[in-house]
Amino acid sequence: MEENEIKEEKKKSWLEKIDDKAEAKGSTVKTLWQIAKFTIICTFTTGIQLLLVNLLLLWMKEWKAPLPSFLEAIFDPRYVGEGNDNWGYVLPFFISNAVSNTIAYFLNKKKTFRSDAPLWHFIVYISVIAVLVLVMTWFQGVMVSWMVGSAIEALAPTIASLTAGFIQACVLFPLQKFVLSKERKKIEE
Repeated sequence: MEENEIKEEKKKSWLEKIDDKAEAKGSTVKTLWQIAKFTIICTFTTGIQLLLVNLLLLWMKEWKAPLPSFLEAIFDPRYVGEGNDNWGYVLPFFISNAVSNTIAYFLNKKKTFRSDAPLWHFIVYISVIAVLVLVMTWFQGVMVSWMVGSAIEALAPTIASLTAGFIQACVLFPLQKFVLSKERKKIEE
């Protein structure tokens, strides 16, 4: 190793050194390591989401303003449960999900995929997230309504958020790894 390479190696963080070792073992090990990092970051951002969704639900629970007609059809009380067809229900799930996924995108872009993807990739990601969050918000309403009256009713928003987060991770990992956050090319000297 040359002196410059030794200096560069010493500057690397412990995480970058593990990344390099995983990459040296081949694409399968590298992908498994990326899944592990993605999961760790998503676990961290899920904590943010769970805190936000529960705080926002408490804060907005009295906001019973009706949804616009195109959302009323989706958030029908027969499916999402009585009282879950208004802004005070939909916005907490949507906001908490959007905030946590935005944080996860940038952390994963930098730490998991070591990408220098352009800003327009984030715009595509946010568009996908908007649709995914809307679907997952509906799904969370359905899950919460299933748990009403059960022994775990108080945990319903948390359980629904965790389940939706898992489904989203299954969609977002391949999207970010293979489409939006392609790893920056190493410049060979």
